[in-house]
Amino acid sequence: MKLRFAPSPTGRLHVGNARLAVANYLFARHHNATLLLRVDDTDAERNKDEYEQSIRHDLKWLGIDWDEEARQSDRKDRYQLAIEKLKETGRLYPCFEGEEELRFKREQKLKANLPPVYDRAMLSLTAEQRKKAEENGKKPYWRFKLSDRVCKWDDLVMGKCHVPLRTVSDPVVVREDGEVLYSLASIVDDIELGVTHIIRGQDHVGNTGIQIDLAEALGAKVDRFTFAHFPLLLDGEGKKFSKRRGADASLAGLRKDGFLPEVIVSFLATLGSSQDAVLRTNEENIKIFDLSAISKASPRFEMTQLLSLNRKAWHEKSYSEAKKLLPEGASENFWNAIRGNIELGTEIPHWVNVVQGELAIEAQDGQEAFFDAAIALLPEAPWTEETWKAWTNALKERTGQKGKALFHPLRLALTDEDSGPEMRLLLPLIGREKVLARLKSARGSV
Repeated sequence: MKLRFAPSPTGRLHVGNARLAVANYLFARHHNATLLLRVDDTDAERNKDEYEQSIRHDLKWLGIDWDEEARQSDRKDRYQLAIEKLKETGRLYPCFEGEEELRFKREQKLKANLPPVYDRAMLSLTAEQRKKAEENGKKPYWRFKLSDRVCKWDDLVMGKCHVPLRTVSDPVVVREDGEVLYSLASIVDDIELGVTHIIRGQDHVGNTGIQIDLAEALGAKVDRFTFAHFPLLLDGEGKKFSKRRGADASLAGLRKDGFLPEVIVSFLATLGSSQDAVLRTNEENIKIFDLSAISKASPRFEMTQLLSLNRKAWHEKSYSEAKKLLPEGASENFWNAIRGNIELGTEIPHWVNVVQGELAIEAQDGQEAFFDAAIALLPEAPWTEETWKAWTNALKERTGQKGKALFHPLRLALTDEDSGPEMRLLLPLIGREKVLARLKSARGSV
């Protein structure tokens, strides 16, 4: 058994294609299969090395590894051999029609209530007509002549699928500049590199029908392939993810915001399935991954659900687990104090600044007497977790303030926040010198 994840380096990974990367990885590892990373870089105009490096970095960050690599730009000679074979058998034919002419034909068919399928006019092109077109500076692009059949397969997600090829236009598989296009390059790779299971998006169902026909034209036995087409992932607005629309949910963006990789994998592994989205290790996700649990309906990527899972993951991290993700010098006491309030990793530097930095504390009008008492009753160092209770009890007796009237002015003065970690834990971390300075600022003292 062999699977492949085949990203195109024309943009960064977003959660839509990351979901397919996760599915291929978990399925391969669950079945002890080989996983191939194939870089589909035939689009020279749009490919960027920075995107490929970003994709590789994102996959490794998620904990996804692979056993083999291939690059389509290194396999052009193999595609050329396939092109020549298809020409020899009459399955490729040259075309010279421009986009404007093709658009006109489509419009005419639609007006006549006919499906806008290509009419194969170029099949009747004579050698003399082709020669004349080339002498006039035109270069042919090449279409694959589909057979008149219905391609059928049992899909591991979608169930029984079929594509009537008579309803599909003969696909262009070679451009005017000789560059091979996806439908042909991909199936040549799948045949020659030994791929057996193809997990990809539902938008490729039509391609699957074409590629089955291509595979048979190239002499391959189609029953060697098993397909699984995942329903397309929708964003919170119910719209399809794309490299443009998914920019706010790119893997790079989620990582920058402080989402944890194990959270993303656990979330994507069960998204759109009957299984609960709970935090699991990669090993646990591999063990429970089941394509039969995936629904045929398109699931929505709800950021609130991902945030909830991320919050739980941060809360449960021990100091030894979190240490490598914390700013240098962050202590175990600091982590134990703040972790219950972390939803995103980007919040951690803020609490480091609360404890170690210089905050611009604003004066609280009308609270001068309260802060005078707070300063007068401030215990001497060293402080422990019991210091906060002793100090606030004494302040309560002196001022008569209690509940929110007692605690809120202090929290605001010491952290510049209305809420946050337990003050009994934060107080010793901030230290007496900073606490005293902030109390004076809150009082309005110079």
